Amino acid sequence: MAAKRSSAGSRTSRRTGASRPPAPEPAGEPSLSLERIVAAAVELLDAQGLDGLTMRRLADRLGAGAMSLYWHVGSKGEVLDLALDAVLAYRGAPQTGRARDWRAEVVHMLEDWRACMLRHPWSASLLPRRALGPNILARLELLGETLSRAGVAEADLNAGIWSLWNYVMGATITRGSFDLSDEDRAAAQRRLTELGQHYPTIAGTRLLLDDDWDGAFRKGLDFLLDGIAPGR
Repeated sequence: MAAKRSSAGSRTSRRTGASRPPAPEPAGEPSLSLERIVAAAVELLDAQGLDGLTMRRLADRLGAGAMSLYWHVGSKGEVLDLALDAVLAYRGAPQTGRARDWRAEVVHMLEDWRACMLRHPWSASLLPRRALGPNILARLELLGETLSRAGVAEADLNAGIWSLWNYVMGATITRGSFDLSDEDRAAAQRRLTELGQHYPTIAGTRLLLDDDWDGAFRKGLDFLLDGIAPGR
């Protein structure tokens, strides 16, 4: 994990433009900005998925020449990094005026993270393959700080953070991939019932008919937090 985190830091400084001053665009091209490019990339990814993003299609969506994009971004990989980090921005928990509740903060942060990835299904499969950008690093920093404030020992923080990361990623990918119609789920449950002598527990709970994804996510998160910070 350490190598990936180090890579994130080096890419972040390049992507934020700290070391590359703005350059003039070719004459006659529509005005572009990094913000417009990233927004258009997110729209294209939402519409066509990862395979649908090419620099040519992105340029066409922006009404510009493909070469114009390279005055703002160095490669398609950089566009993916920026688009991914943009959709994972976190605005924080609502301000209620009450004392800070670490558990409510963690739940809000992780439910928001899952919701962001469900709105942009390509992001869940892309995140493990790209350098971690400033927005996801900020989420992880806030998560670590909040768990520490809850009394989680420093020696246990990494395990707690990665356990919650794995839970959010797994829950998101499963929800995004499990796209059965009501008829398909009913047929699967009937088949499971017929085989009930082999699978009596899940047949009895009607597992394949349970589509309360949000409720299951929240309850599972409670189970995890009870283990990470017991009694708090």
